[in-house]
Amino acid sequence: MASLPQHLDLHLIRILYMLLVEKNVSRVALKLNQPQPSISASLRKLRELTGDPLLVRGARGMVPTQHGESLLKPAKRILDETESLFVKKSPFIPEQEARTFNIAAPDYLDSQFLPNVVAALRRGSPNSRVVIHSLGPGVDYIRMLSDGDMDLVIANWDEPPPHLHMSKLFEDPIICTMRADSPYARRTESDAMTVEDYLSLPHVAPSRMMPGHRGVIDAFLEREGMRRNVAVESAYFGLIPYMLTQTDLVLTTGRQFIRFYERTLPLKTFTVPVKFPPMRFYQLWHERVHQAPEHKWLRDQLSAAAKALIQK
Repeated sequence: MASLPQHLDLHLIRILYMLLVEKNVSRVALKLNQPQPSISASLRKLRELTGDPLLVRGARGMVPTQHGESLLKPAKRILDETESLFVKKSPFIPEQEARTFNIAAPDYLDSQFLPNVVAALRRGSPNSRVVIHSLGPGVDYIRMLSDGDMDLVIANWDEPPPHLHMSKLFEDPIICTMRADSPYARRTESDAMTVEDYLSLPHVAPSRMMPGHRGVIDAFLEREGMRRNVAVESAYFGLIPYMLTQTDLVLTTGRQFIRFYERTLPLKTFTVPVKFPPMRFYQLWHERVHQAPEHKWLRDQLSAAAKALIQK
């Protein structure tokens, strides 16, 4: 690739463009508020750089040469594209815009949260598309955020990746639940479960979200030197409450998640005898979209939906 001439600058390209449009040194000098000799000197420099006269005398003043004419469009394109580099970000007007928002989330969120988010996005930006992605072992969400394939990730982590931006959405206190007529549930009060009972009962747990990544429940138990009896792992968290109704399994989850299923399923909830911290759900995003107006709007919608959830 040939190296650019040393004396080439944007102002010179602007003068080239204006000379080819105006075909008059005096008019260009007037429009740029510069002395005529300065524009004449620039024309000489441009002739030197291009190896072409660019403007020659015609019947009625100056006319571009054939080569000069061929430079008009490229010069205009360079000026337009340079201007777009530094144009200020226009405000995002959600009612008028048509964007695609990509959100990744696990299926063990409060069952009302994502529906409320989608409803808010549909109301606020009806021409936009919303794509909800699953969050499982095969999803490299860190790469997807940095590549722009994902706008936001919602999940709960003990320690979220340090280089990503993060804001807390809501907390969900930990409880455990089982079939209301299971032998253990029939003979035990909600607050009478012992740590020994809790650890030895057969548990159902979600599959690991990432290879080598322990869920927050098992990671906490491990730190406390405890281990529960996980009898079943399921990649389909939304089906687990229905598994409880036909088995002796116990599910440890967030209070908000299970309250939806309690309305229709015969479940009994227990206070967990282990002092788990609440599940903390965050939204994560990458530095590349941190300042973008449409992404700020998107994050605001999620924050508002989370706040409404907590106030219920």
